[in-house]
Amino acid sequence: MRLEVRVESTGTELRSLQGWLRADPVVRRSTVVEVGGSVPRPGEMGTGLDVLGLVTGNGWSAASFVLALAAWRQSRPQRPRVEIRRGDTVIVLTDCSQEEVERATRALAAADSDEGGNR
Repeated sequence: MRLEVRVESTGTELRSLQGWLRADPVVRRSTVVEVGGSVPRPGEMGTGLDVLGLVTGNGWSAASFVLALAAWRQSRPQRPRVEIRRGDTVIVLTDCSQEEVERATRALAAADSDEGGNR
């Protein structure tokens, strides 16, 4: 499964999130996390290194991943908006409430199921 994570902030925040995810033992075991550029949408110019690309493998847990993102966001002084993309599925974390975390987890699990669990 491939995911993209965008952070509404500076490249420094993106690097911070990359380090946070790599330090999380559950995420680290099942996910490769790399900073890269995204493909611009129609009418947009490219912005360089502005997205985390994630490739998940065996042991993927949407819940663990979303909880790690929420914990990182709560640790930030400015608490940036975080956008997760999985194919056509877009999830936005703005307040990281329990309801938002549960909704994001369900949406990622459904996106995985829609592809037959192929990673």
